[in-house]
Amino acid sequence: MKALQFNVNVPKFLIIQVLRPISGSFCYRGPFSTVKLVDMPEPTLPSPAWVKIKTKLCGVCGSDINLLFLKDSPTASPFTSFPCVPGHEICGEIVETGREVENCKTGDLVTIVPALNCYARAISPVCRSCAAGLTANCDNFAEGAFSPGMFTGICKDINGGFAEYIVAHKSQVYVLPAGVSPESATLTEPLAVGLQAVLDNRPEDTDKVLVIGGGVIGTMVVKCMRALDSDCDITVVEPSTFAAEYVKQCGANRTIKGGIIDTAVEIAGGRAYQPLLGQRVVMGGFDKVYDTVGHADTLNTALRVTATNGTLSVIGIGKEVKLDLTTLWLKLQTVKGCYGYRYNNIAGARKHTFEMAIDLISSKKIQVDNMLTHKFPLEKYRELIEVNVKKDANRAMKTAVSFD
Repeated sequence: MKALQFNVNVPKFLIIQVLRPISGSFCYRGPFSTVKLVDMPEPTLPSPAWVKIKTKLCGVCGSDINLLFLKDSPTASPFTSFPCVPGHEICGEIVETGREVENCKTGDLVTIVPALNCYARAISPVCRSCAAGLTANCDNFAEGAFSPGMFTGICKDINGGFAEYIVAHKSQVYVLPAGVSPESATLTEPLAVGLQAVLDNRPEDTDKVLVIGGGVIGTMVVKCMRALDSDCDITVVEPSTFAAEYVKQCGANRTIKGGIIDTAVEIAGGRAYQPLLGQRVVMGGFDKVYDTVGHADTLNTALRVTATNGTLSVIGIGKEVKLDLTTLWLKLQTVKGCYGYRYNNIAGARKHTFEMAIDLISSKKIQVDNMLTHKFPLEKYRELIEVNVKKDANRAMKTAVSFD
């Protein structure tokens, strides 16, 4: 089968760090490219508890782009293995099932929860995180039946959706209701990310909310707040005119390109004070802040504009950052890591975030298919990458590899 394979070693990593400032195209063109189109055998079922899926669509995540441009923090490297086939926002049709699979059948249209946790890795007893329902935050991402990998697409033994076929453990598979399109299905994963972030830091109707980054995840955060019937006031920081227009249509009260400190004063009722050195600090400010970027400048600014007893949710993450934690101490702030999805207790029922996200799509409380602006065949992966590098110029929100 055809697949897009990622691979890197220490010499290539060092060379790319030198060449990338000259041109990012060195990462996907030429002798030092981190990705290439390959022919590889179709995957086989690792055990009777697995299924084989023919890929229809696989969305391109910002983390996929960061991976091939080698912009991820090396801290996560123990939980990845190469060479690998990326792609974790997957929709496809089941073409084979193991004898222990009862929750789906051949011909079903499905999406998958990509986490390769204790259940997928055949580890028993499961770790404390998996036992508590934190199945995307497993303690055993580098243990068990397979090579290290937090999720499908960054494990060399379990290829991702940038390939014609994938395999998935039965615990990963969610059958899609009638009427849910493949386009909507492939956006279930980013919707679940945004939904979990909101469930973990749910705003009150009277709250002033700041979302840093109006791309796919930031937009999903806004969509989920409104779908959960929150009347909070939402400000989104987004430099792209195209993305800003879309996120405002999804329920943001306003978008700004910058000037977060001034906005915290004008909108959230804060008071800004100038230290002897450095950026102004705001007393008062936003009750809930969601940083989908996770760079040093956004995180430091976010802390300065988060109100006393406010919560900063860190959804996006880049390389190592240096933080001034003065306001964390001064204003009794909470900083929450937001990664993945899990089982949640909702009105006395135990529901996985994916199940909730699919329900929101199926009931039409949230529309996501119109976010998928570009599709590419696998062979045009270089064009796909270039559209993602210049999303605003290409009016691109979400892109995907299509196998139809």
